[in-house]
Amino acid sequence: MTAVLSPNTQAILLLTAPLIAGRGAASSDLLSPGEYKRLARHLREIQRQPADLLSSDAAEILRACQPVIDEDRLQKLLGRGFLLSQVIERWQARAIWVVSRADAEYPRRLKARLREDAPAVLYGCGDMALLETGGLAVVGSRHVDDALIDYTMAVGRLAARAGRTLVSGGAKGIDQAAMRGALEGGGKVCGVLADSLGKTTLNRENRNLLLDGQLVLISPYDPSASFNVGHAMQRNKLIYALADASLVVSSDLNKGGTWAGAAEQLDKFQFVPVFVRSTGDASPGLDGLSAKGACPWPNPQDVDAFEEVFNSAMSTVSPQMGFPSFANEASMAVDARSAVIDRVASVARPTASALKQSPSVVPRVLGAPSVSEVSQQRESTPAGTLFAAVRVTMQQLLSVPMKGTEVAAALDVSNAQAKAWLQRLVEEGVLEKQKKPAGYIVKRKRLFE
Repeated sequence: MTAVLSPNTQAILLLTAPLIAGRGAASSDLLSPGEYKRLARHLREIQRQPADLLSSDAAEILRACQPVIDEDRLQKLLGRGFLLSQVIERWQARAIWVVSRADAEYPRRLKARLREDAPAVLYGCGDMALLETGGLAVVGSRHVDDALIDYTMAVGRLAARAGRTLVSGGAKGIDQAAMRGALEGGGKVCGVLADSLGKTTLNRENRNLLLDGQLVLISPYDPSASFNVGHAMQRNKLIYALADASLVVSSDLNKGGTWAGAAEQLDKFQFVPVFVRSTGDASPGLDGLSAKGACPWPNPQDVDAFEEVFNSAMSTVSPQMGFPSFANEASMAVDARSAVIDRVASVARPTASALKQSPSVVPRVLGAPSVSEVSQQRESTPAGTLFAAVRVTMQQLLSVPMKGTEVAAALDVSNAQAKAWLQRLVEEGVLEKQKKPAGYIVKRKRLFE
């Protein structure tokens, strides 16, 4: 990640982040996630963005925001520029990057699945591209016996052999066992921490893994933040949102962070299938999750069986719907079609190398018709004109495979509408549906077709 923060990220940090430098106390006037959500929505309505609060005409914009957040309070928070420069220097010394929801580099999965509930700011260390790889989320209790530690490490090693990323929370017990098993097996790991990101990145064992691109650590909380039960609860949804399937190895019944996160996934979000351990000692907590709809873990013993878990999972997910789109706060375009293209440009960035490309340049896919060719095919009817624009947008968006629900979220349309468009483009031969990794992608011309 670049050491230079975008103006939007600087503004969002000033408004929402404690900016903990040394022993200094955090401001008590920080905007809560709900308050920032309302402010960001108001800025969109007046065709502004967070960075404008630091511009030469900021006074006028602050007055316009008075109905949402007190003007004096905003001025006080935005006046913490010197403190921000101090903490940025501290983060850079630890190779910690910062990205805000207004940045194109913000993890696509979190934007698509959590929408406005995605954290306004993410701190991290390591290869950000790992956050787009999905994989298996493994969660469980802190205090478990050696048998469960061994079981969990074996799951992590199998994920590594299958080439699937392991996602977990980095806590003692099950989380660390899963991550350790995957890393020892040469796999990739995403750790979503609730506290102490700065300290964890300095751990000697983690440092080489972070530098080698095998491990990425992220947190929605200040790198110097200490443990907080509420933070641990809130970060659970990020673990599930970054994965393709999840396994709960152990859980208390009706209490604790593991239970709360899994129950929230089953009852509310439904981003991914939730599996529970089905061998070993019985667990009232796991039985309770089963009663809520969790599935028994099929205990795959080899890579093929492990992959089958994901193949079956793709057809059972029912992602969250109904939230207003907030996919790209940086885009304030008035023209509707331009706004869609802007969202696509911020979504399709799956690799570190792709991040270096200009967002205005979309690579041509072999065998796919160009924008000009599609334009020539447009029908004269309004429906034909609309679908021609959809066709172009889909070609740009689906240079990497995406599931139908992710396409719907990126374009801010219903699942049914996205499915209808995707099916029509498959029938036209523009797109194809593949199994591994599952999703729709621009159809490439075969050599002997």
